[in-house]
Amino acid sequence: MISFFLFIFSLILFSLFSYGFIDPNLIYFRNIFTNFAFQQRELTTFIYGALVLSLFISFYFIFKKPKFDFKNIRNLIILTTIILLFSYPATLSYDIFNYITTAKVTFHYQENPYIVFPIEFVNDPYILFTRAANKTALYGPFWILLSAVPHFAGLSNFVLTLFSFKAFIALFYIGTVYLLQKIDRNAVLFFALNPLVIIETLVSAHNDIVMIFFALLAFYFIKTKKLFSIFALIGSILIKVGTIFLVPVYLLTLLNKVKGEKVYIYATISMFFVFLLSPLREELYPWYAIWFLAFVSLIPGREKMKELLIFFSLGLMLRYIPYMWSGNYFGATPLVRNLLMVIPPILYLFSLWLKRIYRS
Repeated sequence: MISFFLFIFSLILFSLFSYGFIDPNLIYFRNIFTNFAFQQRELTTFIYGALVLSLFISFYFIFKKPKFDFKNIRNLIILTTIILLFSYPATLSYDIFNYITTAKVTFHYQENPYIVFPIEFVNDPYILFTRAANKTALYGPFWILLSAVPHFAGLSNFVLTLFSFKAFIALFYIGTVYLLQKIDRNAVLFFALNPLVIIETLVSAHNDIVMIFFALLAFYFIKTKKLFSIFALIGSILIKVGTIFLVPVYLLTLLNKVKGEKVYIYATISMFFVFLLSPLREELYPWYAIWFLAFVSLIPGREKMKELLIFFSLGLMLRYIPYMWSGNYFGATPLVRNLLMVIPPILYLFSLWLKRIYRS
């Protein structure tokens, strides 16, 4: 019970803490702008590290609990969603501004986002705080089509649009959790309350959860509604191309060459492989871990592997610390980021080795 309360308390603090990252160019939040995260970098880094550790420690003990009441887990997921829905999204990433601006180019200005740059609309106030405004659309056409929903729900009001996008992403998070529960109830806890998943999905509002929702939907209906299942996988690929690596596993499953837990083992390997390849395109972003964590959760047992991935998730979230501290991506930052990423899983493996030595 202490772990549950610590988890909730940490979520509330993280949600409040997120407003210290409000961009100085974001005129719509001028009344609550403090510049805290940019002026007090050392303190900000300490608070972030403490909150992340608190979330992972409490989550680890919840996960390790021998028996858990699924109703309590469900209530915790709902509470988590509500708390983080109202956090400020551009705490660790500015991607949500890109989603909003691309949708505006498409549906407000009625221009082709794959040809027209957002920065071409020089008088648009969104350009002041949108990163990558000098690039065309970064995501697939199905995502842009889906983004019409939160765009129009925002009624041309930026704050309403911002939280419409967050709510939209949160719905896909709930949908993904629901699919996991339908496939295997035991999969829910590992994925749904992993701090990496909830921060990158419910705080930063990355659309990777939308891509994974449609991928899981494809596997869920692969036997009962094959045509719908195929369209779901195509939809996933047309959000972000990463799930194209699931096609071989999908085809083997469709042809009954792969069955049972092997489906999710091969899907995990495929998505982890894409995750490892991501630095070739840009860099190893922490939220890319959502791609394989969803499928890992569906593999029965393998508790040690899942515990290792919890520690790896912690390491990925620690990658934000060097930039948060220094304000730049150069010098020692890349090396320190990678060290912080690998230290937690290495320590976990070392602890297993020590236990084995002690028992022998």
